[in-house]
Amino acid sequence: MKAWNLLKLSENPVLSEVNDPQLWDNNHIMADISHSALNHRDVWIIKGKYPSIKLPCVLGSDASVLTGSGKYIINPGLEWGDEESFQSDSFHILGMPGQGTFAEKIVVPENSLFEVPDHLTMAEAAAIPLAGVTAYRALIKRAGAKQGDKVLITGAGGGVSLWAVQFALALGCEVYVTSGKEAKIEKALALGVAGGVCTIENDWHKSLLQKSGGFDIIIDSIMGNTFPQLIKICNAGAKICFYGASAGNTQDFSPHIIFWRQISLLGSTMGSPEDFSEMMAFIKQNKIKPVIDRVYSFSQLPDALERMQTSAQFGKIILEH
Repeated sequence: MKAWNLLKLSENPVLSEVNDPQLWDNNHIMADISHSALNHRDVWIIKGKYPSIKLPCVLGSDASVLTGSGKYIINPGLEWGDEESFQSDSFHILGMPGQGTFAEKIVVPENSLFEVPDHLTMAEAAAIPLAGVTAYRALIKRAGAKQGDKVLITGAGGGVSLWAVQFALALGCEVYVTSGKEAKIEKALALGVAGGVCTIENDWHKSLLQKSGGFDIIIDSIMGNTFPQLIKICNAGAKICFYGASAGNTQDFSPHIIFWRQISLLGSTMGSPEDFSEMMAFIKQNKIKPVIDRVYSFSQLPDALERMQTSAQFGKIILEH
């Protein structure tokens, strides 16, 4: 079969012929990949900024697939373990070290397959898995978002952040966003968010506080130097849940506000099989459609990666196989 094989770090994967995957046992199933989707995880692996990289590898964590019995999406988080509150040491994600979805076929555990909701196309279905379950666990399971909460979601335009926006809107939350690009704020407003600010503005957090009156929940993937400002715009008893730290380590913030105002800091990574199942039911019930930035052909993966690396996208980038 054809697959995009990553041979060297800091270089794009190479499209080549590789051996078809093999069925391990009766609990696994072979599937033909219809569509896949890019994640920042793929970019971090290519750049060598991801733990325990093993080469060569076929990247890609998201996919909608076809089998003899129907249309499915894959839960890319494998071997979560028995504890709902955190993943096991054996937990891993499709697309390094095991074969990922930037290929024509894949073998996965049968219990990782979920039927594609009737209201979604196969391209839309491929946009759900990794970003969707990450957003669902962070917003709903960890932060406990509910109707009426004031929610801030940073980095509008990314896959996880936009799923968090859509989930929060479906819950009836009052949603605000940040972005480094004004055009992405405008697109988020068109989705129904109450407001947003561009973080290149001076005192952007003060503008957010004035617009919102403060936040009950903040979902963040940036950390770095923006984190001290996020603390300042929390309501008493607020929760800050972060699933990434694209701006790196955080320095020079005062912990006093955190304990005095009873603010909770929550970390979150991916989601359990239970989270994934609940997320799929939530998407079906609310007829949520993902925000798709652009669909490329399978042969155009390098172009798709370039778009993600330059942060030009608003929504998920899809490959049509």
